[in-house]
Amino acid sequence: MTDLRAATEPHRGQPEPFRWEGVAELAYKEHDSTFRGVTRRVLFGAGDGLGVEVRYFEVAPGGWSTLEHHEHPHQVIVLRGSGACLVQDRVIPLAQHDLVLVPGWAWHQFRATGDEPLGFQCVVPLDRDRPVLPSPDDLAALTADPGVAAFIRR
Repeated sequence: MTDLRAATEPHRGQPEPFRWEGVAELAYKEHDSTFRGVTRRVLFGAGDGLGVEVRYFEVAPGGWSTLEHHEHPHQVIVLRGSGACLVQDRVIPLAQHDLVLVPGWAWHQFRATGDEPLGFQCVVPLDRDRPVLPSPDDLAALTADPGVAAFIRR
């Protein structure tokens, strides 16, 4: 008989804003220096049976995520702060409660532009490929647009 009990706790309180009981703050990426001031938390994952991972990222004021692309799409919900993101060739301003769809293979990067962290929830498939960084040719193509060139941080 299959055990249908939840693999994780059915409830995790929030003792302070954007911090959840039993949810550790993790390094954004291991052995990578292509970002500044980013942390992540895995809110739901493999043990939940849904086939997705729900993560919460915080980008410190003035910080940015890695410029990358990958095969899997992801969905982003801005929960706090303000900022901007690059999705392929568009720089998009971000405010609380905005939704962003990053299609597969779209170049993307997130930046915090306000005085508080840019916090966002990100939903990705559990079975996903690894991010790919831009080659010099990719970077040249991306930065041919002056608006994109001014936005990108490395």
